[in-house]
Amino acid sequence: MSEKSHELKFSKELAINTTPIPGLLILDLPVHGDNRGWFKENWNNAKMSALGLPEFNPVQNNISFNADAGVTRGIHAEPWDKFISVGSGKIFGAWVDLREGDSFGSIFTAELDPTKAIFVPRGVGNSFQALEDDTVYSYLVNDHWSAEAQSQYTFLNLADETADIDWPIPLTQASLSDKDLAHPRLQDVTPMKPKRTLITGSDGQLGKALRVVFPDAEFTTRADLDITDKNIYTARNWRQYDTIINAAAYTDVDGAETPEGRRLSWEINARAVANLGKIATQYDIKLVQPSSEYVFDGSTSPHSEDEPSSPISVYGQTKAAGDIAASAVPKHYIVRTSWVVGEGKNFVNTMKSRAESGAKSSVVNDQIGRLTFASDLARAIKHLLTPISHSPTPISHPYGTYNVSSDGDNVSWADVAADVYELTGHNRDDVTGITTDEYYASKIGTAQRPLQSTLNLDKIKATGFVPRDWREALAEYLDK
Repeated sequence: MSEKSHELKFSKELAINTTPIPGLLILDLPVHGDNRGWFKENWNNAKMSALGLPEFNPVQNNISFNADAGVTRGIHAEPWDKFISVGSGKIFGAWVDLREGDSFGSIFTAELDPTKAIFVPRGVGNSFQALEDDTVYSYLVNDHWSAEAQSQYTFLNLADETADIDWPIPLTQASLSDKDLAHPRLQDVTPMKPKRTLITGSDGQLGKALRVVFPDAEFTTRADLDITDKNIYTARNWRQYDTIINAAAYTDVDGAETPEGRRLSWEINARAVANLGKIATQYDIKLVQPSSEYVFDGSTSPHSEDEPSSPISVYGQTKAAGDIAASAVPKHYIVRTSWVVGEGKNFVNTMKSRAESGAKSSVVNDQIGRLTFASDLARAIKHLLTPISHSPTPISHPYGTYNVSSDGDNVSWADVAADVYELTGHNRDDVTGITTDEYYASKIGTAQRPLQSTLNLDKIKATGFVPRDWREALAEYLDK
């Protein structure tokens, strides 16, 4: 057995430990040795994931051979995650958080030999110094190198005075590249931005509300990004995205009953969600998929998150199919809502316009539910996507389905219409209630509506989200 092998601590238990830099994890690796040398499982996804290593899905393995002690490389922050280990020799590693946020500039150093490894999240600057001749340094990454990716690197000078890294071999005696010597000081570094959030359907009521809550997101319409297209898989470098919020939907309930509307409804509400679900699964992206109470037949109330789907319209069928596609994504939030009111054409604005024109209105009085204001729905989505804690290993709200609507009493559409008339200074008696059957008796090709639309809000409330009372929200909406 070599002298270097004698220095290794054999048969340690596999363990993962946090560091002062959020997401930077250092691992103890079990190494088994005898007179012939040693053996280790350098990376075991199942075992390491069970202990808290993120599922980072590596796609490329790189090896750096360092002939002499004193070879020093870095500090490079790259737009991907890295799992670093040592095949032979020993390194002194220094990691500096170069991500945008409160931890920018945080530093961690450690020595690594073959019994240790470190997981370096995207945007944390990585550097090392070989402490022995013939040091082999290996790393797994979860994106392929490309010139485009390299253009997103963030660099820090190895000799930065703020970081003040105590290199075992002084940099004046080390072997460095000219490029590494020319990197900027910390005060001149532009922090690496987080992975992107993509929001589809940004021209709809929810999409417009999401623009306010997620000002730094990438917003698209179908003209910018056709999520029904089979080429969607190559339309972006999806590894650079953390979250997709799919606010795109076909919402013409009656139009979905026509031959053309049926095709469009299935294409946008189901096939497109399956496309996004495949992307989200492959690239470990969180998918937020808004749903609708139309996935139920409306025979019971209130609807819970685990109620089986029972749609009675084409629109409801396509939304239920979209829910199924989204639920197959490991990191998904299905946000089920009802009676959405936001910026643009909606029931409240229609009633307001009719009231102001002096028109009387006949409105159904046997469809029961609560309004949902798009601003509150956007706020709920932001709440679910915000980690519960900002510890080194942030905890997310549990993935799954959440009902989200405004809170308050259950009313009919006729009640809402009467309130709109009254709140805009008109006579609420100008609204007459009629049954759904009466309202649609003379209309051809209309879809069936669920009569009970009220959603049980206990689950979203348990996360700490507080929905507004719909009456308070309605008054504020009309006042604006």
